[in-house]
Amino acid sequence: MLGAAAVTPLVRSGWSGPGPDSAGPGFRIRTITAGTTLRGPTDTEASEAALGFLKGAKRAVADAGYEVQTLRIATQPLLEGATTRARADALPALQALDRAVVAERVLVSIGPVLAPDGDDPDFAAWAAELVRTTQNVSFTVRVASPERGASPRGVTAAGDAMVAIARATTGGIGNFRFAAAANVPAGTPFFPVAYHAGSNAVAIGLESPPLLSAGFTGASTLAEAKQRLTELLEARLGPLEHLVRDIARRERRAYAGIDISPAPGKDASIGAVIEELTGVPFGASSTLAACAAITDVLKSVRVKTCGYSGLMLPILEDPVLAKRASEGRFSVRELLLYSSVCGTGLDVVPLPGDIAADRLAALIADVAALSTKLRKPLSARLFPVPGKGVGQVAHYDDPYLTDCAVLKLE
Repeated sequence: MLGAAAVTPLVRSGWSGPGPDSAGPGFRIRTITAGTTLRGPTDTEASEAALGFLKGAKRAVADAGYEVQTLRIATQPLLEGATTRARADALPALQALDRAVVAERVLVSIGPVLAPDGDDPDFAAWAAELVRTTQNVSFTVRVASPERGASPRGVTAAGDAMVAIARATTGGIGNFRFAAAANVPAGTPFFPVAYHAGSNAVAIGLESPPLLSAGFTGASTLAEAKQRLTELLEARLGPLEHLVRDIARRERRAYAGIDISPAPGKDASIGAVIEELTGVPFGASSTLAACAAITDVLKSVRVKTCGYSGLMLPILEDPVLAKRASEGRFSVRELLLYSSVCGTGLDVVPLPGDIAADRLAALIADVAALSTKLRKPLSARLFPVPGKGVGQVAHYDDPYLTDCAVLKLE
C-alpha cells in the first residue's frame, strides 16, 4: 500500500502487456500525429502529403511490432485570427477536409480557433455547426497562454461553445472533439488540443497502463516501484524513439517526441493501476499521492517528451474511473485537485445537461488559473449530457467511451 513498507503487487485489468522481463513493448501507440502547415483550409496538397507520410509511418512502426490505434494530422491554428465572416466562410473547406480524412480513417485537429481575448458572439453557434457537420475535426479555444495568462473572454467562449455543442449532438458527444486549452504547447499529439507550429513534424502518443502495471509488479517499496517503472519505461520507449527518429529523418520531418502520458482505454485502465498502488478505491485518501508518484516517474524518463507527458484521468474513457465516479467516490472538485499533480486537467467529465454556460465557464476559469499558477498544460473537455441529471447514467455507443453516472459540479 502507498506509504507503507510494501507495495501490493498490481493486478492487471484488461489487456496485459508483457512483464518487465518480456521482449514485447507492453503498450499501444494511441496516435502517430503529423504536424503539418497548411496554406489555408483549402490546401489539399499539404494534407495529402501528411496522409501519405502517416500511412508509411504506420507501416514502418507496425512492422517493428507495435500496435497503432489512430493516425492524426495537427495543423497550425488555421482560424485563430480569423474574423467572424472568415470563420463562417471556412466551414465548407473544413467539411471537405473532414471528408478527405474520414475516407482515410485519419483524425485532424485545427488547433485554437478564436483569437486571444477574442469576442465573437457567433462563435458558439459556429462551433456547434462545425461539430455537427463533421466527424473527425477537433479544435479548441485558448483559455490561458504563457504570454497573456488566463483569458476571461476565452473562458466565456469555451463555456458557451460546450453548451451549444451538447445541444447540437446526440448525448452531447460532440464535446469529445472540443476543449478549453490552457497553456498547451504546439506539438502535443493528443486530441482535441493538438496543433502545430514550425516545420513539418511527427509526435507519438501512448496507451500504456499495462506497462505501468508491469513496472510496479514485484516491488517491495514505493521507491523501488518508481525506480523499476522508470527503468522499464526507458527500456521500452528507447527503441520506439530511435525508430520514429529514423522515420522522421528519412521523411524530412522534425521529431517532436513522445507524449508519455499513459492514456487509458476500455481494456487498459489507469484507474486500476492507481488502485493497486494504493490498495483502496480511486478517490479515497492516498489517491492524490499515487497520482503524484506516477507523475514523478513520467517527468523523469530520459526520452524526448512532448505535450502533457503526465497522468491522464479521462472519466468516460476508463471503466474503473467511470465506476468510481458512479459510486460517488470523487467529485469534479477532487478531479481538479488531482490535476495539480497530473497532466491533463478535467477530461471527458459527464455533467448535467441543463448546466448553464456561466457555470461551465467558472469551472474552466479554475482550470486556467491552476494551469497558469503551476505553469503546466491543462485542458477542460466537459460533457453536458442533454436530458440527464446528476446520478443518471450517460450511455454512448462509441468504441472509446464507457457508461458513467453524471457528476454534480460542486
